[in-house]
Amino acid sequence: MEVVRTHKRKLSEIDEDGSTRFQLNELNQDLLERVLSWLPTSSFFRLSSVCKKWRSVANSATFKRACSRVPSRDPWFFMVESQPNLAKPIIFDSTEGNWKKINHPPMFPPADFIPVASSSGLICFRSADGGFFLTNPVTGSCRQLPPPFADSQPPVRAIGMISNAQTLKLVTYFLSKCGNVVSTDIQRSPPKQYSSLLTIKNGEEILYFLSSSGTVVTCNLTRKFFFEYPRLLPVFSEYSIDLVECGGEIYVVLLSEFLESAGLRVWTWDDSIQSWRQIAAMPPAMSHKFYGKKVDINCSGAGQRMFVCVNSAEVCSYVMCDLGANEWVELPECCNDGEVKEFVCAFSFEPRIEASAW
Repeated sequence: MEVVRTHKRKLSEIDEDGSTRFQLNELNQDLLERVLSWLPTSSFFRLSSVCKKWRSVANSATFKRACSRVPSRDPWFFMVESQPNLAKPIIFDSTEGNWKKINHPPMFPPADFIPVASSSGLICFRSADGGFFLTNPVTGSCRQLPPPFADSQPPVRAIGMISNAQTLKLVTYFLSKCGNVVSTDIQRSPPKQYSSLLTIKNGEEILYFLSSSGTVVTCNLTRKFFFEYPRLLPVFSEYSIDLVECGGEIYVVLLSEFLESAGLRVWTWDDSIQSWRQIAAMPPAMSHKFYGKKVDINCSGAGQRMFVCVNSAEVCSYVMCDLGANEWVELPECCNDGEVKEFVCAFSFEPRIEASAW
């Protein structure tokens, strides 16, 4: 990158060791915006809080275009408590590895809305009457959508969302078939009861979700058909299960108990052998403490990282897993104003300043 020197002021200074140090304030506006667009979002907000010129950059259309050219950002995880407090949302910043309270005043929906899906830089909330609310937690950009049906709402089975800089698609899958023949029900926390994953594979939009009996169901939205995968465990086995999308691939995360021990494993469907194949497992020393606790697991993925919430009346734990390296790290507790927060699940999103709900 070549920097053009002007006659008004020097663009660089010479340190004592002879090295050249550039001053960001000396850059022209266009170049400054391109440099700032590559900063981690937390770093940008810290810097903009002490510099009026940089603070004004956040609302610049050219700056937002520069941000949209950044291929990806390390994810933030929007945390959900058992009794969601949308007035004081908390996120986990995977770049800095710490908890953060969103202090600026984004527009969040009323208390009867719960988060149900996320994609790119947006989170989707749903109300009891079937309406939706989209928001960017970083900037407060928001939009309310009416229920899909004006009158009675058919039973909702899954909700998925795909968004990028140009488009946004929200898919609601309604259960309409008769004769629900299942042997057991999977109990889900309210924010995850409609949890599903909407992906694009070979140019086709595919929705994945869990049936009420714990099997994985896929619905091809492009070719209009659905398929139910074979069970991982017998129907009467006690286990907790969730789906997660990492790097464009869908995985099943399953915590089960066997021979007085608990194991948490990650599986993928292998078309070549038409069977499930294990690709990662939590170290036994970490998973054993969940034995006998009747825990519920809820997962959220981004890139090759997976965030796992493990909850029960006795246990509350958060684990970050690098699926590529099969590395598992237990995260510290989240303390806010002297109170230890307990979260039931998380929704991953990219902290994108340019993401708009409109």
